[in-house]
Amino acid sequence: MTTIERHAPGPVAPEALEQLFTGARTHNGWLPKDVPDSLLELAVDYAKWGPTSANCSPMRIVFVRSPEAKARLAPAMSDANRPKTIAAPATAIVGYDLDFPESLPHLYPATDARSWFVGNEKLIEETAFRNGSLQGAYLLLALRAVGLDCGPMSGFDRAKVDAEFFQGTRIRSNFLINIGYGDPAKLYPRGPRLAYEEIATIL
Repeated sequence: MTTIERHAPGPVAPEALEQLFTGARTHNGWLPKDVPDSLLELAVDYAKWGPTSANCSPMRIVFVRSPEAKARLAPAMSDANRPKTIAAPATAIVGYDLDFPESLPHLYPATDARSWFVGNEKLIEETAFRNGSLQGAYLLLALRAVGLDCGPMSGFDRAKVDAEFFQGTRIRSNFLINIGYGDPAKLYPRGPRLAYEEIATIL
């Protein structure tokens, strides 16, 4: 019998690493160029494949694009973030759904994972927030991977955003991502990063 070995993939090209990490920037200004719906959909389709615990997939997204929707979002923004958010071609409200356990029979049929969460609101909140944040990071990288620039941020009133965009649901906003084609002339100087030794320890 022939054994088929599955080899781990090699590293991605340096150009890809630059696009996703070392060359990517947090943008504050935007070129007057629309973002196609197809790219937003493609980024979500990539991001959804990132791992979450028990495949719980709690991230929910509202892409705010139209002037009417931006006008609804603007009152919730901090003074510093409002102008760049209004100017961005799109803004993703990245949220997490506290009703995610209802999808577990479909998403994780290997066991009765829904029963883990029944009556345990603390576990639901922790799981939704942790995994929703993880998926939000996947989304950020997926947006960069499809050729878009991003400006992730907090600096907004969560209660106002939830009341305006998630009324009547158990979805809670987490953070926002301005999306478009960044104007390099409006970038701040790049900030330093911690050294490996300041971040990690191998035991």
